[in-house]
Amino acid sequence: MGTRIELHRFGGGDADALSRARAAIEAVDDALTIHRPSAATTLNDALLAGRRSPIDDPILLDALTRIHTAQELTRGMFDPVADLRLPGSGWGHVRFDARAARIECSTPMALDFGGMGKGFALDHAVAALRDAGVDCALLSAGESSIAVIGEHPLGGAWPFAIPDPRVDASTLVEIELVDEALSVSASVGTNVLAPERAAMIRPGEGAVTAPRCAVVIDRLGSSAEMLSTALIVADDARAAQLCDGRRRLLFDLAPSAPFRTPVR
Repeated sequence: MGTRIELHRFGGGDADALSRARAAIEAVDDALTIHRPSAATTLNDALLAGRRSPIDDPILLDALTRIHTAQELTRGMFDPVADLRLPGSGWGHVRFDARAARIECSTPMALDFGGMGKGFALDHAVAALRDAGVDCALLSAGESSIAVIGEHPLGGAWPFAIPDPRVDASTLVEIELVDEALSVSASVGTNVLAPERAAMIRPGEGAVTAPRCAVVIDRLGSSAEMLSTALIVADDARAAQLCDGRRRLLFDLAPSAPFRTPVR
């Protein structure tokens, strides 16, 4: 997955709970990675060749189902197609049948699950911990995707401060979580300068996004991550529709923007 995963368990539960959570994360990585042979690369080979593909891997099917469901949630602004600059590309050209477990597209394209993979992996790890009887835990994937089970060990909500990616030791917003997930996406800052990171592209237009940071809270890590990505790439009108001022926040990080003020 190319990121640091932390699993912190508190209280009761089975002795092997953390091992089961780790196995769940590794299973997601094995299914969705596009950097070595996997169910995802087999799928992409078929889609690039213009073939209809059956979906035999249950984790891949789960991921595709969540992406399909999230199209309405994100107003079509979350798109897992690997290169949206190609003519005729985008999820709108994909035909996905969850019940029949098959997928095809009208033009050759490939999918990249990086925009929701960390949150999706945490969802599976949370499910494994709950099945193991754990009722208090903190899970983090790269510190930008976080999930908590239950309340803080000392009682009450888990407090988090979201840093401003432009300024050291500065905070954009403080939030609290109970049995929820958090995703932070940004188009500026150290993490987006890695050589393997491509610019974030707006679906349907191919426009590179403006300097922004999105903070989203949701019951599911995958939904939070897809929404935070959608907020980063959305135009102003759709971003306003997606924001709610409490659980879906978008910050304008342009130099001329008001400091630490949400867009909505």
